[in-house]
Amino acid sequence: MVEENIGSIEPDFSLKGKLAIITGASMGIGKEIARAFAAAGAEIIVTARTESKLIELKEEVEKDGGKCHFLVNDITNINQIQDLADFIREKLSEEEKDLVLVNNAGFGFTKPVLEVTQEDFDLITSTHLRGTFFCCQKIGEIMLERGYGKIINLGSTWGYTTDAKKAPYCMAKAGIAHMSRAISTEWAPNGIRINTLAPTGTVTEFTQKTWESMPERAKGILSRIKLGRFAYPSDHLGAAIFLASSASDFITGQTIYVDGGFTAAG
Repeated sequence: MVEENIGSIEPDFSLKGKLAIITGASMGIGKEIARAFAAAGAEIIVTARTESKLIELKEEVEKDGGKCHFLVNDITNINQIQDLADFIREKLSEEEKDLVLVNNAGFGFTKPVLEVTQEDFDLITSTHLRGTFFCCQKIGEIMLERGYGKIINLGSTWGYTTDAKKAPYCMAKAGIAHMSRAISTEWAPNGIRINTLAPTGTVTEFTQKTWESMPERAKGILSRIKLGRFAYPSDHLGAAIFLASSASDFITGQTIYVDGGFTAAG
């Protein structure tokens, strides 16, 4: 376990000496968190289903002087989650580091309740809930063996508030936040900190296409963000680095909203 920085007036936001795993890192928020963690000193392992995008990310990180490994991985497959855990153990056998896990992999859709299919429901729950849970389980086991670790689960403002045509996504993201709280109560005595980072509507390749196809919906979401703009992936990096660093060692079981005032406005 790392030595806790108790009594210091100089919080340590560095990620040096950490091995950070980021799922769903091929694009969007996950990709930018990966790049930011590497820039802050972490050695990173990035996963996603698209190898070409992972190779591009690895090249970007290494060009900037970082250290990056990748594994093509689908978190809806529990066997592949175990493969990821085995890959992490292999890297730790080469050099001992504190672990940070960012469960970022996910997706969303906008559909009326009456149009949601069983396939829709199963896919969103297998990704957000089952995938996140078993990533916590398999990689958290490694942290428990070491007596220290940080887990950041990606939630959403939709896990706190609601909107029409978002029922499965709201359910999934609320489940992630409550899952994080539940695991935190079990693992805190063993030195594992687990929190939820909850963004508001964020400009990514995926959301841009969605909002362009539904401009009235985009306008409605924007009207609820009181700082007057959508978030960008860069807006979430400060909170992510804080939660991954020793500066947040006395925080666990919390949801941090990075939302421009969205949830405060109700």
